[in-house]
Amino acid sequence: MAEQFKIVFEGQLRTGVEPETARQNLAQLFKTDLPGIDRLFTGNPVTIKRSLTRDDAQRYLAALNDAGAEGRIEPEQPVSLSLEEVVEDAPQGPAFDPEASPYAPPRAPVAQDGPAVGDLKVFSVQGRIGRLRYLAWSLALVAVGMLAGGLCVGVLSVSLVAGGLLGAVALVAFVVVSIQIGAQRLHDAGWSAWLLLLNLVPVVGSFFPILMMAVPGNTGPNRYGPPPPGNTPRVKVLAVLWLAVLALVFVAAMMGGLETVQEQVEATTSEYEQALPYDDDSNDTEQLTVPADPVDIGDSSDSNDDQ
Repeated sequence: MAEQFKIVFEGQLRTGVEPETARQNLAQLFKTDLPGIDRLFTGNPVTIKRSLTRDDAQRYLAALNDAGAEGRIEPEQPVSLSLEEVVEDAPQGPAFDPEASPYAPPRAPVAQDGPAVGDLKVFSVQGRIGRLRYLAWSLALVAVGMLAGGLCVGVLSVSLVAGGLLGAVALVAFVVVSIQIGAQRLHDAGWSAWLLLLNLVPVVGSFFPILMMAVPGNTGPNRYGPPPPGNTPRVKVLAVLWLAVLALVFVAAMMGGLETVQEQVEATTSEYEQALPYDDDSNDTEQLTVPADPVDIGDSSDSNDDQ
């Protein structure tokens, strides 16, 4: 008889996984509710699945690890039966009901609830947000930043020290919140928040923000938590407005760049024309000398002879 194994869970979580995230992931994995998952976290060893081959046990353990939980594989002891141990009891129902147990392997029922969603936390690097919510929050952040900038200018007209301090605080707050919402956007795609440092790399930093707005998020839970909530109509409107603003800025920058190139070309052409030598008509005009009337020597001699 082939050796069989079982999956045992004692409530340990993987490093860096929040308990709430692990509970939601396990609830989705076992297709049950959170109260049913709480029975796994009693501190006692719980056998999740029995009678597995080694390959099946490895697959079940990998699925458990992806959900953020730590388990282990143990060999099952062979069961020896003896007729002497048989005792007639009253008929009983099955000891294990795979449909009712929260520890049954994942299945695909005809109708299943949608995946659990995470909480929205603006001022945190934990959690996930989608593309539209990232655009909407970015627009709100820019609007608040412009208001704070106007306030700083007003304070500067009264006190340079107070205005400078207020401006520094506003700048730091703007950068911190930008990092927080950027980290959540990267988490939604399953990427590390450290990739935000690519914004500081020349050339790459010009295209990476566009990639952050374009890359889709994971449909289900990932190592950073469950998927974010659905987008509300207000989020969609703000996202479209921010895209329109970005498009206008891009067109204005392109037009400004073309005008700058045109001015440089005109300036270069003008300098080249000024460097060319001028034609001096007075030097090129031929000096024509009109010859004097010739003297008729013969006539002169005749007149002398007549005298």
